[in-house]
Amino acid sequence: MTHAGACPNCLRRSWLLSLIAPYIEKALDPAKGELPFDLLRLDNGALVEAVAPNVASAVLARIGALRESHFSDALRSADAWATCRHDPFYPASLHELPAAPSALIGLGDPRLLVSFDWSDTVTLVGARRATSYGREMGRALGADLAASDVTVVSGMDFGIDSCALRGAVDHAGRTIAVLPCSADIAYPASMRSLWRRIKETGLVISEFAPETTPWHWSISARNRIMAGLAGVTVVVEAREASGSLVTAKMARSLGNEVGAVPGPATSVASVGTNALLANGAQVIRGAEDVLILLRGGGAQQEDEEEQAADRTDARQ
Repeated sequence: MTHAGACPNCLRRSWLLSLIAPYIEKALDPAKGELPFDLLRLDNGALVEAVAPNVASAVLARIGALRESHFSDALRSADAWATCRHDPFYPASLHELPAAPSALIGLGDPRLLVSFDWSDTVTLVGARRATSYGREMGRALGADLAASDVTVVSGMDFGIDSCALRGAVDHAGRTIAVLPCSADIAYPASMRSLWRRIKETGLVISEFAPETTPWHWSISARNRIMAGLAGVTVVVEAREASGSLVTAKMARSLGNEVGAVPGPATSVASVGTNALLANGAQVIRGAEDVLILLRGGGAQQEDEEEQAADRTDARQ
C-alpha cells in the first residue's frame, strides 16, 4: 500500500502544538470570543514565545531534539499515517488557509487523499444541541450527498456533525472526520462506533500528535480545516454564538460557497443559520440545493434572479 509521508520539521509542529496545548488554552479568553487563528499563523519560535515565554527555550529544545524515529514509532503505535504540506498526499485546498496545518495525521487508507477532490466535497456542520428537525436534516443531507458520490466532511461531535457522518456512512459514502484531538482518540467517547466505521471506510484526520486530548481552542482550530477541505460548507443548525458560524466565516473568507438550512424564526437553534441566510448564504432545502452550489456555482441564485426578472417583464 502506498503511504503518505511527512517531513520531520512539519511533524515537529504537530508535536509542538500537542505539547503547548495547555498554554494556548490559557492564552485565549473564550469570554471575549478569542480564537486561535492569529497564534497558529506564527512560526514555532514565535508561537511558544507568545503563549509560554517562561519555558520557551526548554520547549523548543525538547521539540528540536526529536528524531525521525520518534515520529515513525509513534505513528506506527497509533496505526496512523502522516502527510505534510510538502507531500503530494496533502490536500491542495488547504494550502489556501492563512494558518494551514503543517501536517495532518490520520487513520484510514491515505490513498483516499490521492483521489480527493475539493470541488466534489461538502462540509456539513451544525449545533451539538440539535433539534429533531436538525438531526433529521443532517442525516438526510449526509445520506443523499453520499448517494450522489460527494465526499462528506464534518466533526464527530454530538448533534448535526455525527448525524451527517452517520447518514453518509450508512450509504457507503466517502467521509472525512476532522477531530480537535489526535486521530487515534474517539471524541466524544460515545462516538467510538462511528469513529471505527469512518476509519474503516473513510478518513479520520487531525493536526495533532497521537495521544493528544481535545481543548476548547482546538475545536475552533479544526474548524478551519473543515472549511478548507470543501468547496461548499453547509450549516444545518446553529445558535447565535456557534462554532459552526466560525467554519462558515472561514469558508467564505476562502471564497468558498456557504449554504444554510432555514429554521423556524422562533427557534434558538436556528438563529445563526437564519442570520447566515439574511447575509447572503444560499438556502439549502435538501441535497439538490447543495449539488447546485457544488457543481453549478451560484446557479441557484442566478436562476432566482432570472425568474424575478421574468416576473418583472411580465408585469410591464
